[in-house]
Amino acid sequence: MISVGEYTDTIRELLPWQAGVRAQFPQLMAHPGMAYLDSAATSQKPQAVLDAVLDYLTTGNANAARGTYPWANRTTDRIVRASDQVRSFLGDRSGHSGVHFVSGTTEGLRAVARDWLAPRLRDGDEIIVPFADHSANIVPWLEAASGARVEVRAMPYDEAHDYDTDRLRRMVGPRTRLIAATHVHHVYGNDMNIHRLRPAVGPSVAICLDAAQGFGHVPLSVAPLDVDFVVFSGHKAMALPGIGAIWAANERGPAFQPAGWRGSPNTSGIVSLAAAMDWLDRTGLDRIARWSRALGARLTDGLDRLDSYEVLGCQSSLSAASAVQRRQGIVTFRHREISSNDLGFILESDGLLVRADGHCQGDQGEKTSSVRVSLHAYTAVEEVDRLLDALAALDH
Repeated sequence: MISVGEYTDTIRELLPWQAGVRAQFPQLMAHPGMAYLDSAATSQKPQAVLDAVLDYLTTGNANAARGTYPWANRTTDRIVRASDQVRSFLGDRSGHSGVHFVSGTTEGLRAVARDWLAPRLRDGDEIIVPFADHSANIVPWLEAASGARVEVRAMPYDEAHDYDTDRLRRMVGPRTRLIAATHVHHVYGNDMNIHRLRPAVGPSVAICLDAAQGFGHVPLSVAPLDVDFVVFSGHKAMALPGIGAIWAANERGPAFQPAGWRGSPNTSGIVSLAAAMDWLDRTGLDRIARWSRALGARLTDGLDRLDSYEVLGCQSSLSAASAVQRRQGIVTFRHREISSNDLGFILESDGLLVRADGHCQGDQGEKTSSVRVSLHAYTAVEEVDRLLDALAALDH
């Protein structure tokens, strides 16, 4: 539970820290009148990440694993170290996992589906897919199942838009090969309680986790989750676009290995991801998560007082005085009369940059577009209050 006092106390405690964090983002400093509230789409980049990439490109740029001269060797070493860094960032001490760099979450999920799952599927097998989550965590699994008589079953949800592990437990059988899941929901903002999946489904079923909205936003440790794959995008976690990774536990089934010729790696992207993880470690993921949750509580509590708005997701977590508050810096809502697209344009005219559309949600998700506000460590309290003032002016 996050009460009004608790989120206020968190903001007061972390305010000096947050001011120092925000000052490290040159794009935000260059546009003080604009409130960037779309961090779930992509994060802004701290100066440390930009400096690391510029330094690499101007002092050590070379292709990896393609030459024997020092620049090439140093680039190869940086990629190896970045792989180890991903393992450490995810709390992996197993010694047998794999890390494979990809362009982002979508490519990573498709690679797991195409290169690991599809060759193992046989007629009569089944997979369980979250049809109310992001389409990137739906379509690749449907593609993988298309080559055999495989039953694709829908992940069950409860009234709070969490995974219903009681129903899931009853669904899993001896032919269940994989369960696709999401760490933090990209529309509702809730932590999907992945730690409850393994006890519900047993020891043999593979679990693939879409961590696009969790990696770099909240602490994420693979050991207590006992999942087989974690896939994420770097650009949502302070790194450059075009880089992400697949972490594979390599404990159930054959070790994951991408099929085909890999080509040249995105070396500058990998450098940016390594620098981003360094920055997130120094800044403190726990403080980042606490700040985002506190601002989310401030926003949902303010929206709860405005009659014209419907906040999506778990209604029990709407008010900060409720017994549940799990929104991880993502709050999505609609005006009861103004279309979400129009509302997005209205807010943009006030310098409030939000996302207004269907958010790439699957066909069991929302049928009507909505406005999504997504917060991060660099989001200022004043920006949330500006947003609430603008929304209140449209309240009837």
